[in-house]
Formats: sequence, C-alpha cells, structure tokens
Amino acid sequence: MKNNQNISLLFWHRKSKQDKNGYAPIICRISIKGGPKAEIAIGKKAHFDEWDLDNKKAKGKDKETKEINLKISELTVDLNRYFIFLQGRYEKITALMLKNVYLGKPAKQQKVVNKSEKLIEKKSSIPTLLQTVNIHITNFEKMVEKGLRSKETLKQWNSTRTKLQEFLQFRYGAFDMNLDKIRHAFAFDFYLYLTTEQKKVIRDASAKNHIKKTKSVLNFAERSNWINKNPLLQFKCRTEENEIEPLEIVEVEKIWRKKIPIRRLAEVRDAFIFQCFTGFAFQDVYALTPGNITVVGVARERWLIKDRGKTGVIEMVPIMPIIEEILSRYENHLCRTEHGRLIPINSNYRYNCYLKELATICGINRDLNTHLARHTFADIMLNILEFSLAEVSRMLGHKTIRTTQRYARVGKQLISRTYANRRKILFTKDGQLRQIGSLKR
Repeated sequence: MKNNQNISLLFWHRKSKQDKNGYAPIICRISIKGGPKAEIAIGKKAHFDEWDLDNKKAKGKDKETKEINLKISELTVDLNRYFIFLQGRYEKITALMLKNVYLGKPAKQQKVVNKSEKLIEKKSSIPTLLQTVNIHITNFEKMVEKGLRSKETLKQWNSTRTKLQEFLQFRYGAFDMNLDKIRHAFAFDFYLYLTTEQKKVIRDASAKNHIKKTKSVLNFAERSNWINKNPLLQFKCRTEENEIEPLEIVEVEKIWRKKIPIRRLAEVRDAFIFQCFTGFAFQDVYALTPGNITVVGVARERWLIKDRGKTGVIEMVPIMPIIEEILSRYENHLCRTEHGRLIPINSNYRYNCYLKELATICGINRDLNTHLARHTFADIMLNILEFSLAEVSRMLGHKTIRTTQRYARVGKQLISRTYANRRKILFTKDGQLRQIGSLKR
C-alpha cells in the first residue's frame, strides 16, 4: 500500500473569537491534498499584539509565550507522527481522519444504518479509553483555570495520554480501545512497555505514576457507569522509596564560598543556595516576585510567602541572612527591573545542566539538581536548626506530614547532639553505667 499524500499545518490566530482583553484562541488548520480541511484548537490564547503573522507563533520571551510555542511544536510533531502511521494503513487519508486519531477517536466514524440503531447508539455513547482520558483532562483543565489544580500536574496528565496513545499503537496496532476490552494484564503490559520496550525507557516510579493515572481514569469510568469494575484495580502502583541523601552543610558552605568568575554559573550557584535555604521548588523560585516578600510580626521580620504551584498549599519561610545577601545582589538586575522576578532563573533544563558544571568546579562528587536543594533545606531545618516536623512541613508547602517524612529524615547531627545532652542519664562522667535504681525517670 503506497500513499504519497502530503500534510500541511497552518497555525493562525482566530481574531473573530477575541475576548474583551484582546486574547484570541490559536487554531491549527490541517490540510491534506484531496480532501477538506480540518481544524483543532490548541487550547491556548494569545494577544493580538503578541502573534507573529509571518512565523505563525507567539512573540515574546515570557513563560506564557514559551508554553504557547511549545504546544505548537508538540502538536506539529504529534500530527506528523499520526499522519505517517495512517499512511501505512490507508490508501487515502483525510484531514478529519487525522484529527479524529489525534483526539483519540476512530479514524473513520461509522454511521448507524441497521434496525438496532437505538442499541448501537447507546453503546457508542460509551466513550473509548482515550476519549475517557480526554474527558478527564478537560475536567482537570477547568480546575486548573479556577486555581484548584496545578499546571504542572496537567502536563503530567497530557504526558500520560501521549504514552497511552503510543502504547496502543505499539502493542495493539490501534489508535484507541473500547473500555470493555481492557483486562487486568493491560497494566502490566503498559508497565513493561514504559520500562523496557519504548525507545526512551523511564524509571519504575515514573512508569507506575502513568499507570496510577490510568487507574484513576478507569475509576472515573466506573463511577460514570461506563464499565462495571475497574480492571486495573488490583495492580499495585507502590514504588520503593529511594532515599535522597541531602548535601552536608559543609558541602553547601563549599558551594557558597566558591569564587566563580563565570556570571551564568555564579547566578546558578546563587539560585541553588537560595533553594537550599528556602526549600522552594524550581517552579516556585522561578515565579517569585517582590510581592512575595511579607513583613511579619512585631519584630518586622521579612518572610517569603507563596502558594505552592504543585499543591496550592501556602509555603512560608523566614528570609535568612544568606537569602537577604542574595536578594541584594540582584536589586538592579534585569530579572528584577524588567521582569519583576526576585532572582535570575534559567529554564529547568539549562538550570540542571549548569548545576552539573557547578558541582565539578566546586569539587562536589555527586549530581546537583533542584530537587536535591529542597531535600537539603528540609535536612537543615530539621537536623541543624531543630525545627519540628510540622513546622518543616508547613515551610515546604506539603499537604500532609507523611509527605514531609520522605524529605526530612533524622540525621546524625541531631542524633549526636541529643545523645550529648542525654548521655548523663544513662552513664556517669567516666563512662560507667549508672545503677538502675538511680536512673532518672
């Protein structure tokens, strides 16, 4: 079967749907020779003045613009991939077929023409697996718009949808699957695909997170009476918790005191130390503005207070002297004067790449990353400054202390100090065991 059709994608700004603030949706128009065009809304809006008519993308360097252009790039890659897949199965492809496949629908929609029309209509009203995922994501997007859920978690849901699409094509040679065809083995096969069979395999924890989300979708389907019982219910998504060893305080000091002549690395060092003494995650540090600094109490202490991007829980930390020093360095920096951000922060990818260089020049024999800084903060607060677990949990913006327990494990410094203070209870000054009757109760 040979198919010589070509695909053309055009991204444009639908000004006729412009809202009162001048923002209009961005549309992808699919054209395939020999058939009518089809359109897909990419789910993003751009201002009239911020749309590049020549290059068909958003203008600017802010986070929102980057997200729009990233979505355009992702959609371009996805549609071209599905088009190539369809070329291997059909002699003639239409734009509507490509749109259907991208949206998780059958490439060709069948019309009902027999006497059992009502029964078939009832059956077809039950969505497929990917349609159910799309419904779930649409509901999630509405909660994100209301500030009830995180944009980062929404990205994870979109990633799960993509992984499911790729798995269905790899394992079953299909674009979708009816809910009643899913069996318990689906979960294990999906796990095997993610960890051993796809081109770029992922770790156990990430794979089980995708399966956990798939289980949530099927729970939603069960609640909606589309299936009798979730077939993946018995698949266990628990993972072995890898203990992350925080940096020792001497290592933190070594990084802080290192003379770094290269500006970009000096800024990355400051950002990393900033995280080590605030506990803020990357996306939260990236979004910090002077408005997040609040004066607290009679002593007029300066605090950083912000709704955590991932959970929406308020995280609050006192601004320690080392953080004040970092903030003062960037009072006249472009990050503050033009972009309104407290400190300069690169993209997550560049930041983590530069941290590898930083580790090398500082003589730190392990990988530095943004999440390690968060664990280091928890360790400093619990084991050196001896804050309670509840206080550390609040500073980290966790919903439960159970989550904090994975971050803040009791360390040898705290044990050592406690032992020094309590040693005399059990032993005499010369190290002899006290008589049982003389022990303090």
